Amino acid sequence: MQELPDCLYEGKQPTLITPTSPTPNHSLYLSNLDDHYFLRFSIKYVYLFQKSVPSLTLKDSLSRVLVDYYPFAGRIKVSNDQSKLEVDCNGEGAVFAEAFMDITCQDFIQLSPKPNKSWRKLLFKVQAPSFLDIPPLVIQVTHLRCGGMILCTAINHCLCDGIGTSQFLHAWAHANTNAHFPIRPFHSRHVLDPRNTPRVTHSHPGFTRATTTVEKTSTFDICKYLQSQPLAPATLTFTPSLILRLKKTCFPSLKCTTFEALAAHTWRSWARSLDLPLTMLVKLLFSVNVRKRLCPELPQGYYGNGFVLACAESNVQDLVNGNIYHAVKLIQEAKAGITDDYVRSTIDLLEDKTVKTDVTCGLVISQWAKLGLEELDLGGGKPMYMGPLTSDIYCLFLPVAGNCDAIRVQVSLPVDVVKRLEYYMVKFLDEKSNEEKSLV
Repeated sequence: MQELPDCLYEGKQPTLITPTSPTPNHSLYLSNLDDHYFLRFSIKYVYLFQKSVPSLTLKDSLSRVLVDYYPFAGRIKVSNDQSKLEVDCNGEGAVFAEAFMDITCQDFIQLSPKPNKSWRKLLFKVQAPSFLDIPPLVIQVTHLRCGGMILCTAINHCLCDGIGTSQFLHAWAHANTNAHFPIRPFHSRHVLDPRNTPRVTHSHPGFTRATTTVEKTSTFDICKYLQSQPLAPATLTFTPSLILRLKKTCFPSLKCTTFEALAAHTWRSWARSLDLPLTMLVKLLFSVNVRKRLCPELPQGYYGNGFVLACAESNVQDLVNGNIYHAVKLIQEAKAGITDDYVRSTIDLLEDKTVKTDVTCGLVISQWAKLGLEELDLGGGKPMYMGPLTSDIYCLFLPVAGNCDAIRVQVSLPVDVVKRLEYYMVKFLDEKSNEEKSLV
């Protein structure tokens, strides 16, 4: 795997793209689902397009879409009482950088088939004293020798979730063609206010308090273990036939969705590859969209964080030695528990600022595969490639450009662990299939 060449900015400084007309000037309240430490990072997307779109066209359309999505042109700040984050909707503008890279689209795919450090060149680095000082929307358009382009976006996760980012990006695409927005943004986050008297009515195994003392009997912190050593990305594509084979292992006694089957298989393979103690309790945290699970439902166009993390738990022995049925059932039960009252309880729990997402002994899966991200067309056609700028220890289920039924699983692990994960995720599955055929 070779590194990408440097981006040539040709002396151009990034510009601030402001809304074309005046927008509301106020502080936008962020809900407890927006404002917690687990989300204090930017969602970074990379798009590869075969045909470039002129930067002036993209800037003009972005300026127009920021009239409706004006918080993206604002700045994140701490509230006056220091208790919460909020958005200062001041119209200061989104960062837009232009560059040139002396490669072709095919070079990009062949040189760097997986995210690596050199990909960071594709996003202009804003110099800021802290994450909160970085504008919530940063964009770089890199034109390529072949006439293609790479679009890289960084969107503050405190402002929106994956559904919200997709909604915004498609609104930008519609502005390029002067079409009406398919969905108007709903800005107010007060629909997710905590109750007048906060009531934590459920147990929340996906969270822990920062003040909680770790028991001596507990096993090691997987997150710290992984982050203490060099990591490499594992990227595995599951075709519809592989997904169907996975789902068939649960039929006829248990019907399951593609996500449930693939999440169960990934969780089991991840635990196997890390060779965890059999008695250790491991968790699977995965995002569940709550927009239609609330009473009343969240308004159409709500682009803030409208998800909670469901949590499935199992000891390693039951997880890796049992049938995939066991893991799928745990995931289904965790999903079924995400009710209106559970979400309200989560919001109330997060009033306590010592509460943190517990990533010490589990895998986190985020679903990007069904958000329509791979359908983005800014005027030059749909992307040849879509994915994250970087790879992390958190697992992503990614779309595959040109094959809406396939899913790409990406997660970073130590190099020797990556090889074992690939074995359990694909080769082990193939071996099980061959075993079944030999028994027929």
